Amino acid sequence: MKKINNLMNKKLTKILLFVLLDVIVLTIASFVAIWMRFDFNTIPDIYFINTYKYLVYDIIIMIIIFIIFRLYTSVWRYASVTELLNVGLSCFILEITAFSYRWYFNIGMPRSYYLLRLLLMIFFVSMIRFSYRIIRAIVIKLENKQESKISTMIIGAGAASRMLIDEIANNREDFNNRLVCIIDDNKEKKGTYVKGIPVVGSRKDIPFFCDKYGIKEIIIAIPSASKKKISLIVEECQKTKCKIKILPAVSKLMDDNDEGIAEKVRPLSYEDFLGRDQIVVNNEEIKNNITNKVIMVTGGGGSIGSELCRQIAKCSPKELIIFDIYENNAYDIEQELKRNYPELDLKTIIGSVRDYDRLELVFKKYLPNMVFHAAAHKHVPLMEESPNEAIKNNCLGTLNTAKLSDIYKVDKFVLISTDKAVRPTNIMGASKRICEMIIQTMSRKSKYTDYVAVRFGNVLGSNGSVIPLFLKQIENGGPVTVTHKDITRFFMTIPEAVSLVLQASCYAKGGEIFVLDMGKPVKIYDLAKKLIKYKGLEPGVDIEIKITGLRPGEKLYEEILMDEEGLKETPNKLIHIGKPIRMNYDKFLEDLDKLIKSANKNSKDIKDKVAEIVTTYKIDKREE
Repeated sequence: MKKINNLMNKKLTKILLFVLLDVIVLTIASFVAIWMRFDFNTIPDIYFINTYKYLVYDIIIMIIIFIIFRLYTSVWRYASVTELLNVGLSCFILEITAFSYRWYFNIGMPRSYYLLRLLLMIFFVSMIRFSYRIIRAIVIKLENKQESKISTMIIGAGAASRMLIDEIANNREDFNNRLVCIIDDNKEKKGTYVKGIPVVGSRKDIPFFCDKYGIKEIIIAIPSASKKKISLIVEECQKTKCKIKILPAVSKLMDDNDEGIAEKVRPLSYEDFLGRDQIVVNNEEIKNNITNKVIMVTGGGGSIGSELCRQIAKCSPKELIIFDIYENNAYDIEQELKRNYPELDLKTIIGSVRDYDRLELVFKKYLPNMVFHAAAHKHVPLMEESPNEAIKNNCLGTLNTAKLSDIYKVDKFVLISTDKAVRPTNIMGASKRICEMIIQTMSRKSKYTDYVAVRFGNVLGSNGSVIPLFLKQIENGGPVTVTHKDITRFFMTIPEAVSLVLQASCYAKGGEIFVLDMGKPVKIYDLAKKLIKYKGLEPGVDIEIKITGLRPGEKLYEEILMDEEGLKETPNKLIHIGKPIRMNYDKFLEDLDKLIKSANKNSKDIKDKVAEIVTTYKIDKREE
């Protein structure tokens, strides 16, 4: 409250100071104008008296007009041509008004007096308003000569760049940058100036000008740029030793409106240049699908599960149930949602999807309308060592949750699957393929529930994914370990993957396997090099990249579709529907029951039993 009062007092003081200066300026301009009219000779008494006598009325009129044109409330540190035009227009209206009432009341004054005073008023009022910028420009020029300032290059010569330059220039105490030059791919801008900063070249010239001007920091100020364009810019920036920062995307700039644009400049994140272009979903359709419904997320504390909870919470569900075996993760997402959505009816329940009785208590009590099943063991190498656990958690857990969804008449059941389920070479992928088969089987049996699976690849930054591992290895000085120089994977950010999962749930009719378009596969070796450069280091010089060989169950290339499946388009071009593969559902359920019993007995030949069910599963013989 005290801070608000101080700000109000400061603002009022500034307004009163402007009013006082305007009164002084009008007084001086009035007498100088009449003096100029008579060539600086003696002024006739009648004109001198009229100037003096009616000055108070002119002052009142001036203040009213200046208030209307916001000359007392504009932010003059950012004044531009618009504010200058307002000054000219308000002074013109002042003189027209003064002339009109003097003419009406037959108060004699030379007509040229009004024109002379108009010119003087425009000049003096503009000088008062723009003096702050003039003084700041002089100070900035002096400060820019100081060696302590960080020599900075800006990428982009658009509106965001202009705003950024203004803020840095007018807040020197907060920003220690000396803006040296601007890079822009628009050839027509080369040789021009933005707020006094020269545009020197295009993206390909970044290394040259960084070396020429001794640049220490680069700020990418193109918030509307695609991820592909940002990636190309970063590639050139990484040829230098400069620290790289970025203005976030336009959608992020709209958040936290209290902050200035310069305060939103942040260090470059790998997601800025490894992700895809912004994915578009129908938010209204997703919201209508979730609002006022009871939503349950199994594995709600995991990477995908927690992001599901975040995006679901935005859609005003009637109730959100987080079900997870790992209490630390569940607690973290619970506390985050309570902070951000205090009105949300949230229940966090600890339990395992393997435990049918525990799970049934939850279904019976809360009667969910939709279930997002994200609970699973997903680490390929760990599951190769503990294959029975993969069957218990992934297959039994999915079967339990799917059965209870039918019994308690859940509207939609959405399984989070993986591209590793396609022609699997590891037990984790094979177990997830069985989960998809469970969904297809339940879809045929159930009268109440639409069962669907959503299949996608790796997500950037998820727990146990390659990127956090690489970053940790880089921080430890290397080496960065890559299993094969040609290995590739599909990538998508967690929020993007989850938004498409929610969109796919809107299209669910029952039995579909939704396949997300993951874009082009990324070469992991190239990814390692980019991340090393992202940390300002040189691959092979500062950090070694070590090829370790493929691990048991690991593929060189992941696929998202089996040959037998066709693709059908949906309203969202990034979501496709794979046609269910024909299978003997009764036999599948019998084999699944035997498989789960074998897993519970910790069978030594569990992989062979899985291969009997998933005929596309090829057991990796290297581990034997």
